[in-house]
Amino acid sequence: MREQFQWLADGVELPALDYDALQNWILEVARLHAKIVGELTYIFCNDPKILEVNLQYLQHDYFTDIITFDYTRGQLLRGDMFISLDTVKTNAELVGSDYMTELKRVIIHGVLHLCGINDKGPGEREVMEQHENEALALL
Repeated sequence: MREQFQWLADGVELPALDYDALQNWILEVARLHAKIVGELTYIFCNDPKILEVNLQYLQHDYFTDIITFDYTRGQLLRGDMFISLDTVKTNAELVGSDYMTELKRVIIHGVLHLCGINDKGPGEREVMEQHENEALALL
C-alpha cells in the first residue's frame, strides 16, 4: 500500500476491501478534479465512536456515515476521514444499496469534500451525488 494512504480501524474490523484498487481509484478521481493526493487517513469505526467525534469536534449530537477533517493545501489533498460502518450499513439498507457499494460511495464522498465539493447548501447534495455516481462508475 502506498505511504500516502492509511487505513485504520477503531473498535471494528478493517473492512474486506481491495485497498490497492481503492487507492488507484482515489488517485484517478483526484486527478479528474485537478488534485494531487497527499496523506489521506481513513479511520473505520462504529456508531458510538462517530458520535463521540461528531460531538467533540463539530458539536453535532447525531450519527453520520463520515466526518472529514480537511487539511488540504492548494491542489494537495490531505485529510482524516472517520467512517462509521454501522451507519454505512443502516444507510445501505435505507436506500436499497448493497453494503460494499455504499461503503465505496462514502469513501469517495470524503475525497470529493477534500476536492471542494459540498453537500449542505441548496442544490449541493445533487451535485455531490452526481460526482459520487461518476466516481463509482470508474470502478
